Amino acid sequence: MATSKSANTYNRQNWENAEFPILCQTCLGDNPYVRMTRETYGRECKICARPFTVFRWCPGARMRFKKTEVCQTCSKLKNVCQTCLLDLDYGLPVQVRDHALGLKDDVPKSDVNKEFYTQNVEKELANSDGTTPGGTLGKANAPSDLLLKLARTTPYYKRNRPHICSFWVKGECKRGDECPYRHDMPTDPNDPLADQNIKDRYYGMSDPVANRLLKQATTMPSLEPPSDKSITTLYVGGLEGKVEETDLRDYFYQFGELRSITMVPRQNCAFVCFTARASAETAAERSFNKLILKGRRLKIMWGKSQGQQATGPGKQGGTSLAPVPGLPGALPLPPTEDKSHTNFFNLATPPSGPPPSGPPPIPLTLPPPPGQILGMPPPPMGHPLHPPPGGFPPLHLGIHHSDPLQFPFMVHLHLPACLRL
Repeated sequence: MATSKSANTYNRQNWENAEFPILCQTCLGDNPYVRMTRETYGRECKICARPFTVFRWCPGARMRFKKTEVCQTCSKLKNVCQTCLLDLDYGLPVQVRDHALGLKDDVPKSDVNKEFYTQNVEKELANSDGTTPGGTLGKANAPSDLLLKLARTTPYYKRNRPHICSFWVKGECKRGDECPYRHDMPTDPNDPLADQNIKDRYYGMSDPVANRLLKQATTMPSLEPPSDKSITTLYVGGLEGKVEETDLRDYFYQFGELRSITMVPRQNCAFVCFTARASAETAAERSFNKLILKGRRLKIMWGKSQGQQATGPGKQGGTSLAPVPGLPGALPLPPTEDKSHTNFFNLATPPSGPPPSGPPPIPLTLPPPPGQILGMPPPPMGHPLHPPPGGFPPLHLGIHHSDPLQFPFMVHLHLPACLRL
């Protein structure tokens, strides 16, 4: 059955005549005023070989012109972009998506079977609302964890760069900055990514990009729960003012009862506390590298216990901080020797070490008691200057405040009767 553009026109009713292409955000570009050229039956589809409407446009400044490569029927059959042949929902190759969802490719490869299969798919798509893909993909289950981990949430406009200038590689390009091609060295020809085929990309067989992504998925880090069973708090980062408390509560309430949600707007983060540890572990497992709210991928981590927080100076988060250069060092600690409670001025501290050599020191003679002259015997008993049996009472100093302008303080000496002479 001939279906090419130059063949008989008896099967032209199956040719495609579209008004707008099916493109992903990356291929469409960041220019909101993109202009396209439309050519009806311009080329044959590289998958089903049927003529279709070709669109050509420039996605942005300093980008190369792009065009559609497959027809819309083949695009809807695999839910891929007509230009890059990547999945429209996740931005991943068909092989990665089918591996994650457990799908098997049932699209025939021969010309006759391919024509019959596409005609049946077109009838199914005509009876549907056009929002669901055809074939086995329309009956697939919910997205798996692998797709949520590897999915691209933002456009990758770097993929629209111009091709490499072959004259610049040879050292013969004389255009300089005016050259519309990219002045970069080509990749290694032995690199598996240098050999890509559009049919392998569409059918999901031996795609080097898909093989690298699947290998990368096996080495992705996982979030291990802390050993402290009292920790039931999760850290949610990357909010940036777009995600509110109600959004977090609506998402995390499915995993268990929430104790509190603390928003920190200055740090663009929040702390979600569960009442049970099992609920927190389930939420961390299903949300790590998978949580996307309002178009933003949020960062999920476990909170820290109160015992792990820093309590001493110079520490933050349990790690010691480097000293600031130029500041004086710390003062030495006071001596920790155990001194006597009565020796306040450390006057009777015994000398340490061997005794000093030389003549012995001359003993000092204390002054005589009151009322006795040096060299004379003490007064007899009953004399007014003789000390009583218990000794003279101690002196009492009475200090009271007087006129602050003339005499700030006045001191009264209370002497015993024997000394009032």
